[in-house]
Amino acid sequence: MSGTYGIITIGREYCTGGLDIARAVAGQLGVPLYDKELITLAAKESGLSEQAIVAGEKRPSGSLLYNLYTMGAELPLSDQVFVVQSQVIRQLADKGPCVIVGRCGDYVLRGRADVLRVFLHAPLEFRVRRARAQGRLPAEADERAAAALVQKEDRRRAAYYNFYSEFRWGEAGHYDLCLNAALGESTCADLILRAARGE
Repeated sequence: MSGTYGIITIGREYCTGGLDIARAVAGQLGVPLYDKELITLAAKESGLSEQAIVAGEKRPSGSLLYNLYTMGAELPLSDQVFVVQSQVIRQLADKGPCVIVGRCGDYVLRGRADVLRVFLHAPLEFRVRRARAQGRLPAEADERAAAALVQKEDRRRAAYYNFYSEFRWGEAGHYDLCLNAALGESTCADLILRAARGE
């Protein structure tokens, strides 16, 4: 890998602190960060409500290719959301440097040479502690239940990514940089910045 990369996509396991790391990277580079903002932009582009966009992100439908080639039939909501978010991501990338979190950004922009594709992972225990600290888990959940809830969210993300892309979520060979978020937010942000600058 050489050269500099204007666009950074960040995929992440649940509760790795990926959004905080993305914010740090975008802030250091002085470029826009797109995460939840993609929901608003996709709603404006499609005419769907933001609630519909959120609902469509939750679960993939049947075969996207089948649906795309079914003449005269309305695409299922989840497929509509994927298509419009992909359009928005491409438009944002065409405008200039930015950081894009999740939503298959690495896959959507797979043909571009100016994209640094990052994936963040971390040990399950680290992510459970982080989820607890952020109040994302029921207070009464024991360690086993808490771990199961974190893994359930990972499975949801993997199912969405694996359905809409030809890659496998989190598989190192499809990313330029895979980092253990337990190294710390500043360390991960610094490594991403160095890679983006071609250092």
